[in-house]
Amino acid sequence: MTVLLAGCGDLGTEAGLRFAAAGHRVVGWRRSPAKLPAAIEGVAADLSSDELPPIPADTAAVVVAIAADSPTEDAYRTAYVDGLSNVLDAVLASGAGVRRILFVSSTAVYGDAGGGWIDERTTPEPGGFSGRIIREAEELLYSRLRGTGITPVVLRLGGIYGPGRTRLIDQVRGRTAVIPAAPRFTNRIHRDDAAAAIVHLCTMDTIPAPVYLGVDNEPAELGDVLGFLAAELGLPRPASESAGATGGDPAGGGSAGGGSAGGEPSRGGNKRASNGLLRSTGFEFQYPSFREGYRAVLAGVGVRHP
Repeated sequence: MTVLLAGCGDLGTEAGLRFAAAGHRVVGWRRSPAKLPAAIEGVAADLSSDELPPIPADTAAVVVAIAADSPTEDAYRTAYVDGLSNVLDAVLASGAGVRRILFVSSTAVYGDAGGGWIDERTTPEPGGFSGRIIREAEELLYSRLRGTGITPVVLRLGGIYGPGRTRLIDQVRGRTAVIPAAPRFTNRIHRDDAAAAIVHLCTMDTIPAPVYLGVDNEPAELGDVLGFLAAELGLPRPASESAGATGGDPAGGGSAGGGSAGGEPSRGGNKRASNGLLRSTGFEFQYPSFREGYRAVLAGVGVRHP
């Protein structure tokens, strides 16, 4: 089949390479298509524009993987709401035989759960503008596709890490990492597993559910992750934060585009996200926990796509 990637940064490119390796034709929309590998047919497109390129008539699946240009409310709305709306306009006007549209979302839509468990049945209660706007985009996807015969799929990713995404590693190496005074659960997914999940949900034979959580098998306390990285690097365990101190979550709370939204409540919150529904579809993780994933990053496995 033909797959259209509307937004083709690091994650979209990795997903595109995996679609291509499975024998599919892949068309990638991005502002700088010359940066895409040869396996992806790059087409210049600005998703914030209502004049998007033609959609191939045989397109069966569309992946919308958007990133905001800056961590501001206006930039998020332009990217996620306006960008998705423009893509949906183009798809619905094209008459192409699209069967599924997958929107890459974020666990930021849930906000803080006080360390409790969340899953797809948990009511989203975003604590900052990023989660609120991404949640608005999810609702836009569902409402616009209702009655069209196109299946909407939302993949809410945890904090993405992987090749070139070394913020926590850099903090440990630079001795600036601080272990929170109170336990703080974080949820993450390796870039390669996130890309594999996108391919899986777009190509599986059964009709996917409306929403999935894209997180690995083990929600982890931030202190445990930092301590693990220090041990792997042969460095002292980072110092603990003084009681009562506050700070953002350096692991990230799940971002469809990656990056932190400054001035907001901690996007990660304190929650434990379950991937049970995704795993029930037969999906298997290459990196089931942060240990396997960060060991691969430290070993230099993989590259970050420009």
